[in-house]
Amino acid sequence: MVKNIFLHIYKEYVERIQHGQLVPGTKLPSESELAAEYGTTRETVRKALNLLVQNGYIHKMKGKGSFVLDVHRMDFPITGLISFKEMAEKLGKPTKTAVYKTCREPASPEIARNLQIQPGDPVWAVIRSRDIDGERVILDKDYFLPEIVPELTEDIASKSIYDYLENELGLKISYAKKEISVEESTDEDRRLLDYRGMSHVVVVRNYVYLEDTTLFQFTESRHRLDKFQFVDFARRVH
Repeated sequence: MVKNIFLHIYKEYVERIQHGQLVPGTKLPSESELAAEYGTTRETVRKALNLLVQNGYIHKMKGKGSFVLDVHRMDFPITGLISFKEMAEKLGKPTKTAVYKTCREPASPEIARNLQIQPGDPVWAVIRSRDIDGERVILDKDYFLPEIVPELTEDIASKSIYDYLENELGLKISYAKKEISVEESTDEDRRLLDYRGMSHVVVVRNYVYLEDTTLFQFTESRHRLDKFQFVDFARRVH
């Protein structure tokens, strides 16, 4: 008789997922079906499924079931400032950018608060989706101060804004404060990303500063939950 049957179920599914026997998006049998298959209770099965969720192997969708995640996720650095173009070069995968919006507009109260300006003050707003390996997996929403960035075009936004800022405008981009959270998907996420039924996205908010400590950019970058793992390197200070 198998001891700790929930661990047995967990390890069996981990092995099947890691070896590609269950591909990303595969729906797992229901709790009742798994309980019958393993000769155990639904409570025991639920423990195994929750462990799979906690360790990033599956995700549960209310009323729909449990689905396999892509365990071979792309590393996204937490520290450092890196453009999408630079990240794409490191990934070595085919990428492209779709630009949905590039315009100068009055700042909403939320954007004004994040850029430390007054509501209604002008900002450059850029909305782009990022396609990696044939799937739209990142939605970037960028806001720039016009006194620092006087002009932006769709052509610039479709390539690399940082190339333009540093090499054309000569700006010295120095550092950023980052906030990372997991949030419920929005209608905009569902419309502009290849959604795959994800109930949540990983949101990275960047507050970007020039060398003279001027805050000039706020970015809200929304990532598909199953495609990225956020990594850092930490050194203990003695």
